[in-house]
Amino acid sequence: MLKAIQRILMLLLVVLGLLFLGYQAFLYSLVREKLPTGTTIAQVDVGGMSREQAGAALTEHYLAPVTLHHLEEQVELNPQDVGFNMDVEAMLDQAEAARGDVPFWEGFVEYLLKRSFDSTSIQLMAGYDQNALRAQLENVASFLDKPATAPQLRLGAGASYEPGQTGYVTDVEASLPAAEMALYQPELADRQVDLVIQMQEAAELNMDVLETQIAQVMANDGQGLLDSVFVMDLQTGEELGINSTDAISGLSILKIAIFIETYRVLDGKPNEYVQGLLYDTAVKSSNFAANLLLHEIAGEANTYLGAQLLTESMHRLGLVNTFLAIPYDANAVATRPSTYTTPANSVVDLIFEPDTARQTTAEDIGTLLSMLYYCSKGGGALLAVYPGEITPQDCQDIIDLMVLNDEGNLIRFGVPESVRVSHKHGWDEVTHGDAGIVFSPGADFVMVEYLHYPGGDFLLHDYSFPILRQFAQLTYNYFNFEDPYTENVDDRAVREAAAREAEAAAAAEEAASEDGTDVVGEDGAATEGETAVTPTPAP
Repeated sequence: MLKAIQRILMLLLVVLGLLFLGYQAFLYSLVREKLPTGTTIAQVDVGGMSREQAGAALTEHYLAPVTLHHLEEQVELNPQDVGFNMDVEAMLDQAEAARGDVPFWEGFVEYLLKRSFDSTSIQLMAGYDQNALRAQLENVASFLDKPATAPQLRLGAGASYEPGQTGYVTDVEASLPAAEMALYQPELADRQVDLVIQMQEAAELNMDVLETQIAQVMANDGQGLLDSVFVMDLQTGEELGINSTDAISGLSILKIAIFIETYRVLDGKPNEYVQGLLYDTAVKSSNFAANLLLHEIAGEANTYLGAQLLTESMHRLGLVNTFLAIPYDANAVATRPSTYTTPANSVVDLIFEPDTARQTTAEDIGTLLSMLYYCSKGGGALLAVYPGEITPQDCQDIIDLMVLNDEGNLIRFGVPESVRVSHKHGWDEVTHGDAGIVFSPGADFVMVEYLHYPGGDFLLHDYSFPILRQFAQLTYNYFNFEDPYTENVDDRAVREAAAREAEAAAAAEEAASEDGTDVVGEDGAATEGETAVTPTPAP
């Protein structure tokens, strides 16, 4: 009886097994045309999938966004935006070709075991546009980067110094390999990219910052004009030059050279007569007095010889772009040169259209002022080139003389009233400038500044002066960033003009009351070189 039951059970199991195998064979017949178990295309398991299903699976994996990590921020990158494309049909063709004609029973066994005796792996066939990927990374960087900032020197009311700030920027080139690799990864966990971020230290205040901000003033207010600027830190010797080696009109700024040369040729201190000429030239910018000083330089009543000797002295000092060929308010004469050829005016295109009779460069004038400063301290080129001919006290006297100049208020209005400025201004119809030594709390420095109106007929002071004053304020604040000058330079000009007018009116009223005459108002504005002496003929 027991054996009969065992035979029945065994038969039942065989029948059930055959029914199972039959059912599985039926199911296998339904999927026989699908890709074999163990088939992978581009690392994606497509076994048992139809061609259409496998193509969809590949697209789902490889067109999924790549996540870019920028510090704490995340940005999704669409592969299609960087030209990523797969040759899906070619990969499927390779997979089907690799399957070949598998016998039914062999394929059925693989189906039952859920694995292939001969697995098939097809490599990814895809590409992308590297330039497009770079552009996408640059776009992300433009939104999320925070570059370190340079210090800022603020102008006008509330002017202040703002230190630079630390920052960070994306290294796009260094990030490209990781981004490219992520495009070729099918799994979401591998489609993550940590962008390479470079931390940046805050820039320190330097003359590049000053140059940039002077350029910003020109961009905002000086359109149509050209600037020439030279700044020297008299403690360190560091220089800033903007078009500072280009030939420019000498103007009355060349009178600085006349002061120095006059003191050099004098035997002892200037007498009362020469002191008067020096004062009128420095404070009133008198061309008449300047030409009489050329007589002193020449040792005779000959302005042209004085101009020649002045020029030779400047060249001896290394200021080869500086000359005075024709005295102020004079005409060329046949027996004297009407101009000089210099390195600065020998270039093809002269941007500042300099006066052919009187020329210099901002760098030459700035260097001359630095020589004057160092001479007053007992050193420098003036004492080296002319030992025994000029003394530190002479140089200090010249500096003190130019401090008295309260006309042509360009540099002066860009610094606090308490700061000494030893300067000489100058202008003609199309070029305005000022040059001086500023004795500021933070540092003593030289500043030379010009504005030129190329191709113009007349440069208005109302246009040029505020710009030049802003240059001076920026430069002062560069050297005194911890205690900047904050007054608006235009307000300063209006305030001082009103004070000067009130002072002049009071003086006129007092004078009128003394002689009993009526007071008649007049324009007291100074003009550049308003008087002149007729030069003596050249021998």
